[in-house]
Amino acid sequence: MGYTNSKLVTYTNITKTQKNSPRNHAIDTITIHCVVGQWTAKQICDYFANTDRGVSCNYGVGKDGSIGLCVDEKDRSWCSSSGTNDHRAITIEVASDTTHPYAVTTAAYNALIELITDICKRNGIKKLIWSTDKNARVKHLSGVNMTCHRDFANKACPGDYLYNREGDIAQKVNAKLEAANNSASSAVLTEEDKGKADHSTVPYLIKVTADKLNVRSGPSTKHKINMVIKNHGVYTIVEERNGWGRLKSGAGWICLTYARKV
Repeated sequence: MGYTNSKLVTYTNITKTQKNSPRNHAIDTITIHCVVGQWTAKQICDYFANTDRGVSCNYGVGKDGSIGLCVDEKDRSWCSSSGTNDHRAITIEVASDTTHPYAVTTAAYNALIELITDICKRNGIKKLIWSTDKNARVKHLSGVNMTCHRDFANKACPGDYLYNREGDIAQKVNAKLEAANNSASSAVLTEEDKGKADHSTVPYLIKVTADKLNVRSGPSTKHKINMVIKNHGVYTIVEERNGWGRLKSGAGWICLTYARKV
């Protein structure tokens, strides 16, 4: 898969050694950490790039809302005391107080939500699901896709301030994802010929905009995945249903949120 990095990044300093390249699992998890220091993104990145402690993260969110890139998304960071988790997760260190409950600034919190929303959009994570049950988090039961450092080691991380707000973070990110999804679906149905054509008329051509797009046996995420499109090719849609389009090839259905008419 052609992984990309967030365009929200304001500073980059990639660690040269404290990572595995490439990761061995598709990105489907978010793991939030606390830095235990009210640092900027630059300070966070510079620390991980120069320390010899064998630690790193994908992104650092500074106290001022700055966002730093420490390890490319295509690579696994050394962040959660679990290689299994870090190979599938984007790990994010957030500037925080140095004492319990390790609070973060409003600027950092808001930037964290924007960053996670962007990560989810680009990696096909349709919804964040949080659970207060450690077992559900570790085993990804019922679609849970948010984990914590404390799940894998005797750590307080991400601190009670962020831990107690994981559900709120998921809710805010999901609201942004839903709004973007609705907007994109509307654009797909209204773009062609600036309203001169009947946009529900099929067949028509679309170009895939996602790096990876599941082709399912039916028009919803409840249906099984038949295959995965891993390019930005052009395809023919012969039927529409609830924001989904059926491919002329017979391979199945794709979500039109991740395509545009051509």
